[in-house]
Amino acid sequence: MKIKEIIVVEGKDDTVAIKRAVDADTIETNGSAVNKEVLERIKHAQEVRGVIVFTDPDYPGERIRKIVANAVPGCKHAFLPKNEAIAKTGKKIGVEHATPEAIRKALAEVKQEMEDVHSEIDFESLLDAGLIGGSKAKERREKLGVILKIGYTNGKQLYKRLQMFQISKEAFDDAIAVVLQGEKQSE
Repeated sequence: MKIKEIIVVEGKDDTVAIKRAVDADTIETNGSAVNKEVLERIKHAQEVRGVIVFTDPDYPGERIRKIVANAVPGCKHAFLPKNEAIAKTGKKIGVEHATPEAIRKALAEVKQEMEDVHSEIDFESLLDAGLIGGSKAKERREKLGVILKIGYTNGKQLYKRLQMFQISKEAFDDAIAVVLQGEKQSE
C-alpha cells in the first residue's frame, strides 16, 4: 500500500512501524517539542503532497496533533484506538507498538479536516448523550471515538472534532446508539 501524503509521526520508532506497514514517507516531530523548523517542513509537505497526522493515542500525541493542525490547516488525520497501540508489556502506548494491520486500517480510514464548517450536532446533543459530565462520559467518548474513527477526546475537543470532520447528525446518532446498546448488554 503506497501512501501519497507524507505522514507526520512523533519519532523514529513510529517511522519504522509505518514503513513496516505501508510504503510512505514521514516527518518526525521528535516528541511534543514541535519546533518552527518542523512545522515549516510540514507546511511545505502539505502544499506539495498533503499531510496525514498520525500521532499516539495519548495526551502528548493529541497535543502534537493540535499543534500541527493549528499551524497547518487542512491536514488529514489517522487515529489508532488505544487498545491497538499498547506495548506487549502493557505499560506503553504508541504507534510504534501497533501491528502493521492496525496501521494500515487507521490509514485507510483517514479523516479530512474541514475548516469553518457548522455541524448539525450541538453541545446540547453531547450533554443529552451523556458525553459530557457524568460517571460514564469518558468511557462513552472513548467508545464513540473508536466507532467514528476520530480518536479519544475530552468533551470540548469532541465538539470541535465532530465539526472538523463533518460528522453528520445521523452518523453521530447511530454511533451513540451502538455505545448505549453496548452498555445495556454489559449490565
